[in-house]
Amino acid sequence: MNNTNMTSSNADSAVPKRKSQLGIGELARRAGITVPAVRYYETRNLISSTRTSGNVRVFARHTLRRLAIIAAGQRVGMTLGEIAEALSELPADRAPSKAHWEQLSTHWKLIVDRRVGQLESLRDSLDSCIGCGCLSFSNCSLMNPGDEAAAEGEGSRWIRKLDANSRNSPSDLS
Repeated sequence: MNNTNMTSSNADSAVPKRKSQLGIGELARRAGITVPAVRYYETRNLISSTRTSGNVRVFARHTLRRLAIIAAGQRVGMTLGEIAEALSELPADRAPSKAHWEQLSTHWKLIVDRRVGQLESLRDSLDSCIGCGCLSFSNCSLMNPGDEAAAEGEGSRWIRKLDANSRNSPSDLS
């Protein structure tokens, strides 16, 4: 007995549907994202699909849960790299359990707490920043305590270097 039927929407009309599978349009609609976003997440290996005999993408229903985790991670400021790392620890063949989510969210809380501490420190040092742009005056406690950058010349190289390092360095939490 054939347990598939054809969808009624034009976008997914060629997608055979099983109760456990969703076409890309239906997945995007139910997740509240665009079809290109679904494709992008797939290229980043955050989600995966299979292909029908007509080469149409179909997604397991539990992909909705993975998309919800991606959205939650983005909401709290996780990068897609950090989200991918977290998803790699979850089962690929089924929806994650409550225990999986608790483990993941505990780790994310540590990362968020560290970032909050960094932001609070930055906020507190803004009072002494004179907003000069070069950040090399001897009294700039924000980026150049003790005027260490003066020996390197003018400009805000340190801020750009720190920003680049923070974007490129992996999380130091386990």
